[in-house]
Amino acid sequence: MIRVLLAEDQAMVRGALSALLNLEPDIEVLGSVADGETAWREVQRLKPDVLVTDIEMPGITGLELVQRIRRHELPVKTIIVTTFARPGFLRRALDAGVSGYLLKDAPAENLAEALRTVHRGGRSIDPQLALEAWSEADPLNDRERQVLRFAGEGQSASEIATKLNLSHGTVRNYLSEAIGKLGAANRIEAYRLARQKGWL
Repeated sequence: MIRVLLAEDQAMVRGALSALLNLEPDIEVLGSVADGETAWREVQRLKPDVLVTDIEMPGITGLELVQRIRRHELPVKTIIVTTFARPGFLRRALDAGVSGYLLKDAPAENLAEALRTVHRGGRSIDPQLALEAWSEADPLNDRERQVLRFAGEGQSASEIATKLNLSHGTVRNYLSEAIGKLGAANRIEAYRLARQKGWL
């Protein structure tokens, strides 16, 4: 049996996933929870084979949950099921160590198949998204990324200059380069876009 824990904040989706998976003869849903912190406690208590989680949840996100599982070296495989069809999320999820990444609008039987694949040690990634994730290159260099991250956290150009031992003008140049490369209107939009794409 493949022992599964579900983490999904929308009650209807959580109930539907649980009901669908329980119809499978080789899958047992051990529990379903509505937020990241509860999921973390239940992962430790129930020791599932696979955690199926959304990305956006109250408390800690699905990605933070995956990172925590990896950091504690727990033998739990993870599958993200999400509405976020954005390449950046997939790249961040793969970097965090997920074994599967499926979109909620995929056919229901795809999840059961993904669970079997992941349980056997394979990977199950939405193919169209995988293609997009690797076809769009990160346009930022390391310094632009660093400066943009600080700016997105609310630090001024002067504060960033002091922190990175650069001149105020150099910081402004890096910021305007990053904004230009991302086709953004300002530093906040550039930060948001880069985060969405998974480049920060």
